[in-house]
Amino acid sequence: MIAIKSIDFRNDFKKVSELVNSGEIVLISRPRNENLVVISEREYNELEKARRNSEYLAMIDKSSKEVDAGKVITFTSDELFAMESMVAEDVKAYITKTHSGK
Repeated sequence: MIAIKSIDFRNDFKKVSELVNSGEIVLISRPRNENLVVISEREYNELEKARRNSEYLAMIDKSSKEVDAGKVITFTSDELFAMESMVAEDVKAYITKTHSGK
């Protein structure tokens, strides 16, 4: 990681851009410790992908725990077919009516 002052970033933008695009991470120091980090778009996309994967895995883990705890509702294919043409409020009422206490 390279640390530079904001004035140097402005003055040497092209040079800094080339460094970033070659894989270098640049810290831009600013007053009151309001620093910035500059990374390439490729690095940013990799970080975003990792964040989304982490969120997705957490959702799967939560769902798995709900299944293990028995917090699931099962439907027959006939019940699913019946719900296809219902609006959301009717589906909720149908589930409450047919699956309460299961």
